[in-house]
Amino acid sequence: MKINHLGIATKDISEALKFWGDALGLENVHTEVVEDQKVRVAMLPIGESRIELLEPTSEDSPITKFLEKRGGGIHHIAVEVDDIEASLAKLKTQGMRLIDENPRIGAEGCLVAFVHPSSTNGVLLELVQKKEV
Repeated sequence: MKINHLGIATKDISEALKFWGDALGLENVHTEVVEDQKVRVAMLPIGESRIELLEPTSEDSPITKFLEKRGGGIHHIAVEVDDIEASLAKLKTQGMRLIDENPRIGAEGCLVAFVHPSSTNGVLLELVQKKEV
């Protein structure tokens, strides 16, 4: 396993890019809207991982709720797995609280599923299985 990305909630990706892109020099290599999750994302590689900037696209987006409660900042850590369904099954048998019991399509067509922070010492964990090429 490895860290696929760190998800960072922001009200405005273009504003956030002034820091991550302009000040730090990271390149925005991919931007898309993930309709199912009601977010616009921008991916910025950093080493073997990426920074994923998350901007809500609607008032009922989970990112809108996060921003209202906590303001901008780290939203989740995404860990890359080879077999997301096996990973979810293992976590479930260990009594972990899953937000997604079945994977769904996330950014860049990857399969994703979230594990509730109550099972991870307060950190929202995203499991990511890269799209088969």
